[in-house]
Amino acid sequence: MNDIIKSIEATQLKAEVPQFKVGDTVKVYGKIKEGNRERIQVFEGVVLKKQGGSNRETFTVRKNSNGIGVEKTWPLHSPNVEKVEVVRTGKVRRAKLNYLRQRVGKSAKVKELVK
Repeated sequence: MNDIIKSIEATQLKAEVPQFKVGDTVKVYGKIKEGNRERIQVFEGVVLKKQGGSNRETFTVRKNSNGIGVEKTWPLHSPNVEKVEVVRTGKVRRAKLNYLRQRVGKSAKVKELVK
């Protein structure tokens, strides 16, 4: 039974997975269906957390829109996620950045990792 599930999940994985970490600022190109039309909408923000594994892996992105914090959780291997583009790499020391939800202004920013 377990081998059957693994083989089904292996077919659902994307061939090319984008490489990003928690704290990175990313642009997520998501497909949106409106009636019979389909378009791509960009959601840019900071990656708060990555969780799960295999084809169930998800990541949460947070942005500030008109003074209101907006979070979206995206499945990494979903066909509705066209691509994920890394804008800026962040320097963080945690796996989950839940503390950013209470921060406002400059304290809500993540430092950039300079190589």
